[in-house]
Parts: sequence; structure tokens; C-alpha cells
Amino acid sequence: MSESAITTEQNESPIPISEKLSIIEKIGYSLGDLAANLIFQTLMTFLAFFYTDVYQIPAAQAATIIFLGGMIGAFFNIVMGIIADRTQTRWGKFRPWILWTSVPFGIISLLAFTTPDFSSQGKVIYAMTTYILLVIIYSANNLPYSALSGVMTGDMAERNSLSSYRFVAVMVAQFIIQVLLLPLVLILGNGDKAAGFQSTMTIFSIVGVIFLIISFLTTKERIIPKAEQKSSIKEDLVDLIKNKPWIVMLVLTILVFITLALKGGLYIYYFKNYLDVTALQEFLAKSGFNGLIGGINNLLTGMGFSEFQWPKDAATSAFSLFNALGIINMIIGIFFSKRLADKFGKRNVFGVALFLSTLFILAFYFFSPESVGLVFFSQVLHGLFYGVTIPLLWAMIADVADYSEWKNNRRATAIIFSAMIFGLKVGLSIGGALVASLLSWYGYDIAQNIQSAATVNGIKVSISLFASLPFLVGVGLLFLYEINKPLEVKIEKELKLRR
Repeated sequence: MSESAITTEQNESPIPISEKLSIIEKIGYSLGDLAANLIFQTLMTFLAFFYTDVYQIPAAQAATIIFLGGMIGAFFNIVMGIIADRTQTRWGKFRPWILWTSVPFGIISLLAFTTPDFSSQGKVIYAMTTYILLVIIYSANNLPYSALSGVMTGDMAERNSLSSYRFVAVMVAQFIIQVLLLPLVLILGNGDKAAGFQSTMTIFSIVGVIFLIISFLTTKERIIPKAEQKSSIKEDLVDLIKNKPWIVMLVLTILVFITLALKGGLYIYYFKNYLDVTALQEFLAKSGFNGLIGGINNLLTGMGFSEFQWPKDAATSAFSLFNALGIINMIIGIFFSKRLADKFGKRNVFGVALFLSTLFILAFYFFSPESVGLVFFSQVLHGLFYGVTIPLLWAMIADVADYSEWKNNRRATAIIFSAMIFGLKVGLSIGGALVASLLSWYGYDIAQNIQSAATVNGIKVSISLFASLPFLVGVGLLFLYEINKPLEVKIEKELKLRR
């Protein structure tokens, strides 16, 4: 049987819209995001640090690379959305892209964090080239992957559940990157950060390719557009422009990822330059962290792995513990997300939780260098409330795809999901560029072991006041998002009848 014949047969068969997803399918789907986030979280948290402190690119040039490269990748998302919606294979529209891009994604990820010994100009050209390739292949992989969640089931409760599985996997990846990556870099590189990054990214790339292939094999597309549905690119774009919830979600996503990239990229500088080293050491000792790490080091040494001892740098250890506590509480927040959204609606829960999480970013402005305990306490509460929002952002964009179909009688899932990835890339580009730009503006000098008072204060202001503003604007923007709980139910019910 030919591929086209299989596709036709799929289009004419009954569509099990309310079919429940198995745990295996949910886990398999979530592994795809775990794979992608091993790279994405590294970009969001360590790209500016990698360019400035590891590859020795000046902060101003690093800002240009991050911004221009990211914006090119962002605009490629629109192209990718158009391509994915028009892909026809026996495996569906979106699943094949996960398979096709898996190996290139792994290879380019490794190249982007490799440090060839070029001249200053050569380093900038190499970094720009590999970063552009990485964000393009990321779009070709992650946009169809994200759109896949909108066609695996039409049941909104199941989508909420799928999002929860997915973002537990995201949190696992985030834990690995934000807690373990820097220690792994120091361990595997034996103190050489450049060699350590290359070794660590080699491991992540291999694991990522395997997980993406598993995600392809374990998932299924169930919502298939009608065989007679035909729409031009112009019609799809006009539908988007008229889709007010889509516009709101696009801007909201940009704002969210500006904050995530800004605070995520600055935390390492905050720990290394603002917080008092003695206070950090005392906190690590009193919290029991040093005792735990000492026990692990003794165990590894006894097994003959003496080179795998945890780094003794207090800032690195405190930074890892700080991220670990935040991520653990984000996971707790994710588990509350579905129950709250089912009861109160995604929009309302998202807005309240985002506002509360913002307050604990703003609190960093008031902490002294010795207030290490308050810094960690604020991170715990920020993580808890922000965790509630994590699955909802993606579940809401799937609802926007349903809203578009409900209003226009045409479904264009991928191009609608391109808003999310486009916004993600724009936000990541702006936020990442702001990290390097603010460091340059406040006079950050990698050659100085101790930064100036103005630089240190600038890091504090950036990580608190500047990082909280996009979140606060996003909260206000949600008042324009019209898909509340009653409309969610109405759309779901009427689409089931149509299908």
C-alpha cells in the first residue's frame, strides 16, 4: 500500500477524539521534551556564561550573537509551521519531524558547545554560525513536537494530563542542567571548562537522540484534518491575525521567556559576584549539603573514582543547591496545576500563579549579600508558584488551536503552535542578549576576579527589578485572553459534535 493511500485511509476513518492516552504514550511523548531541554535549558542558563567565561568572547559581541542568531531562528518557526501543517506521511504530519531531526539536532548541539582555537573574529563567526544552525534545527524538531500534543487527543482533561507528564520531564532536564551541568563540566574537564563542556554535551547529545527516537515510536496522531480541508498560506496567516487569543499567547510567551532567560542567565553571576562567599560557605555547612557531598566524594573515592569529586567552589555548590530546590518545588507546583486548571480554568490559574511567582523574583532586590537563607527561601516559593504555570502555557496554545478550528472550521495546528516557539525564541533571544548587554553596560570584566561595586549592584538590579517586569506585564495581558473555563467547555463540546 502506498503512503498516499494510507494517508487517505486515515483521513476517511472515524477519529477517536476522546480516546484516553496510555501512560506509556504520555511518558514516551515527554521524553522528547526531556531530550530537547537538555539543550534548551543549557542555552537559557549558560549560553552567555559559555560565550564570555569559557570561549572568551567579549560580552557585547556575545549579546549580538545571541540576539541575531535567536531572531533568525524565531522567524524560521513561521516557515516551519507552514511546512509541518502541509506534511503528509504514513506517520502523520508532526511525528516524522521528530525522527528526521533527531541525529542532526544531536550533532549541531555538540558543535555549538565546542571551542576551536580560532582568532577573536573566528570565534565570533564560529559561535554565530553554530548558534544559528542550532536554533533552526531546534525549530524543525520542537515545533512539530509541540504541535503533536494538539493532535494526540481532543480531550482537554487529557491534554492537561499530557502537559503535566511532559513538564515533569522538562523539570528533570532542568534539574540536570541547572544543578549538575556546571559540576559535571568541572569534573569531566578536570577543571578545564572548555573540555568539560564538550564532554558533557557529547553525553547529552547521545541521550537526546535516543529519547527523540523513543518519542517518535511511542506516540500517535489521532486528530486528522478532514480530507476536503484545503487552505492557502494566506488564509492560515489571516486566521492567525484575526485570532485574538493567539496574539495574546504570542506576546505572553515572549514576555515569559525574556524573564526566564534573563534571570536564568544571571544567576551564576549573582552567586559568583554578589553573594558573600563566607555566608555561602556557612549556609552549605549548616544545611547539611557539605556533609552529603563529603559522603558522596568518600564513596566515589573508595570505589576508585577519585577524579569525580564534587568541586569545592562554594558559589558552584550553592548555585547547584539553589537550582535544585527551585526545580523540586516547580515539580510540586506542576502536580497541582491540572487539578486547579480543571476547577478554575487555565487562564485564571495561570494569571494568579504567575503574579505570585513574580513577587519572589522582585524580592531579590531587597536581599543583602549575606542574606543567603532568604535567597533560598524566595527561590523555593518562586519555584512552587511558577511550577503551576508551566504545563498551562502549552495547554493553552493547544486550546487556541481548537479555538481557531471552532471559529474558522479549519485546523492549522502547527502554524498556531509556531506562536509558542516563535515567542520562545524571541524571548530567549531578547533575554539572553540582555544578560550579556547588561553585563557589558555595568562594566563586567572577565579578567577581574573581583568586579566593581557598580557591576555587582547592576547584577542585583538586573536579576530582580528588570527580570520581574516582563512577568508583571504578562499578568496584565491575561485580562485580554478570552478563553476562560466556560468557553473551554463549550469549544470542546461543539468540536466533538462536528468531528
